[in-house]
Amino acid sequence: MTDLPTAATVEQYEAVGAEELYTAVAHLCEHLGLPTERIARFPQGSLPVYALGRHLVLKLYPQVHADELAVESAALRALHGRLPLLTPGVLDTGYSQGWGYLLMERLYGESLEDAWPHVPEQGRLDLLDQLGRTLADLHRVPPPAELGPEDWQLFLKQQQSACVDRQRALGVDEEWLSRIPDFLDSVVLPEPAQPALLHTEFMPAHVRVEETAEGWTATGLLDFEPAMRGAPEYDLVAVGIFLTRGRPALLRRLLTAYGWPDGELAELPKVLMAYTLLHAQCHLPWFMRELPPGGARSFEELAEVWFGV
Repeated sequence: MTDLPTAATVEQYEAVGAEELYTAVAHLCEHLGLPTERIARFPQGSLPVYALGRHLVLKLYPQVHADELAVESAALRALHGRLPLLTPGVLDTGYSQGWGYLLMERLYGESLEDAWPHVPEQGRLDLLDQLGRTLADLHRVPPPAELGPEDWQLFLKQQQSACVDRQRALGVDEEWLSRIPDFLDSVVLPEPAQPALLHTEFMPAHVRVEETAEGWTATGLLDFEPAMRGAPEYDLVAVGIFLTRGRPALLRRLLTAYGWPDGELAELPKVLMAYTLLHAQCHLPWFMRELPPGGARSFEELAEVWFGV
């Protein structure tokens, strides 16, 4: 069997060539008794994911990300059959030469990221209703033990202490950096009654949809390798930036379908802005390209631009 390449560091993983990996994947499929006639890598995603014909998907976790296999497979097993949308069914997991692999069912439909530009307004509202209910159901599923962090408050403190340095390294200018500490100190984050199972990247790229005779419907939800346990508000960061994109009526629509208490909406923009800065995937330059801050000159103002309801 062709060896899977060494990818024990981010640099080694980024240096792996597509052809080299494809050849190794084909041999891995042969070894596992999986079909090899129609192996095709999906173009998106931070980890390599391959369609094996029409019904199977093989996802790989290089050594540097091998711990994410246990997280994603546990989340998928916990959610199977418990959401209004389909999630990939887990068929097999294992390790080969330090790489993890997850064999799962393939979801149907197209990416909401691709579909959204040509979905009419009523179709968008219908999808937001479905996604709001789905997110609420997801948060009611007890998170499996494989998901961290064990201590949510400690995680937030660690994120806050590293926030300025992380964003400086990403190229955020000093004017914005100087505002981070005071803003985070000013926001009181509600203590979750119990940890929720968090997708953490609940965004159009990870939702499958299709157009039917009755209109647009969401069909599936995928990519759970960064799943966590924690406060439900944490999952609304990606919703506001990548899905509702600063349109208050759309965010309110999703929150209404979720069942979010009306009495908490006034403070929600600041809470979501704080969770944006504390998010494990926070990349302010990228977010500001996706949703320009306009005339916002403070994080309080930016909170209304991104998360106003």
